[in-house]
Order: sequence, then C-alpha cells, then structure tokens
Amino acid sequence: MSKAPKSEKRFIEGPAGRLDSIIDLPADGSTVGTVVVCHPHPQHGGTMNNKVVHTLARAFARMGFTALRFNFRGTESSEGHFDDGDGELDDALAAVEWMRAKYANQPLWLAGFSFGAAIAIRAAVSAEVAGLVSVAPAVDRFANELAGQPRCPWLVIQGDKDELVSVDFTIEWINSLEPGPELRIMSGAEHFFHGKLVNLRESVTEFVQKQKIRPYP
Repeated sequence: MSKAPKSEKRFIEGPAGRLDSIIDLPADGSTVGTVVVCHPHPQHGGTMNNKVVHTLARAFARMGFTALRFNFRGTESSEGHFDDGDGELDDALAAVEWMRAKYANQPLWLAGFSFGAAIAIRAAVSAEVAGLVSVAPAVDRFANELAGQPRCPWLVIQGDKDELVSVDFTIEWINSLEPGPELRIMSGAEHFFHGKLVNLRESVTEFVQKQKIRPYP
C-alpha cells in the first residue's frame, strides 16, 4: 500500500486578498505534475475540506501530483467577499498562476466539484492546462455561456441519482459540445457521492493515468 500524501497549510495571494489553502504533496516528495482543485458553492457550505474535493486532491497526490486546494474569497479564512462566480474564476486563475510560478514546467491540471467544477471549466477555457476533471458540474448556473471549450483531456463524472445537478441536463450539455469531454455516469451516486468516494477516486485515477504527462507549455 502506498504511503499517504503529506499536507501543508498556507496562504496564497489572490486578487481579493489572501486565499487559505492546503497543498497535498506526494509521499516520496517527487512531482510528475500539479493540479488545482476547486470546491463547491461557498454559500451552501462548500470549502476546500469537502470530502469530494479532498478525494480529488488525494487521488492526484497518490499519482505523484502536487495538489492545491483553496478556499474561494470570503470562505473561512480567505479574504474578500463572494462574487457569484466571476471573482471566484479570478481566484482559480490566480491559483493556477501561483502553481505555475512555484512548479515551473510541470504539467498543470484543473479539477473541481459542483460549483467548483463549473469554475474550473471556465478557467480551463482561458488557461492552457494539461487536463481537466469535472465532478457533478453545475454548468447550468455557472458555466452555461462559455466562450469556447477546454482543449485538453477532459473527464466529467456525474451521479445518476444526483439531486442537485440534473444528469439529463449534463448529458444534453455535453452532447452540444464538439468534441466534448469523456462522460462517466456513476450508478447509484448522489450529489455528494456518499458511499461512492472510492469509486470516484478510481475513475479519476484511471482517466488521468491514461493521459500522457507533458511539461507546460
């Protein structure tokens, strides 16, 4: 069994002030890539410690990635105020640039859950990233007017029992994209993936390990 990743708390500078964050590091200290993970809606209890966000970050760290998860502006110890998705997009892009400055020439992925998945999709449109993982993306409310679509390996995971994000809408939205992401419908999974986090981790791991890891840019 592989050793558990190590975690470090720190603040990074965001456009509205300091952003509270956690960096999950591979146990052996080596890094094959990096990932920024975005959390669910902060006005509905979403933080970087959400179980799905934690699962995503740890899944990447176990594959040798350095994972950054952070609290959006106005969430817990992060400075600023909620900005209905626009300011949060700026926060995500600032986190991307922070990781790129610290881990130069490492391939960088984006990942997110629910509200955070929609923000990560928007960030991936404007920032050249190596890959994207979107879990139960709330695209109908926060990413329904994209200027384009992410041009990278892209996985969407959606539970078929999701009570907050419509699986039918997700399928319809993905069918409108060309070429669009790979979609995996997880049987029996509700929005927060209760009892399905291991399945979620395995799906993410399988997808990421299929991709070729290339340095940025």
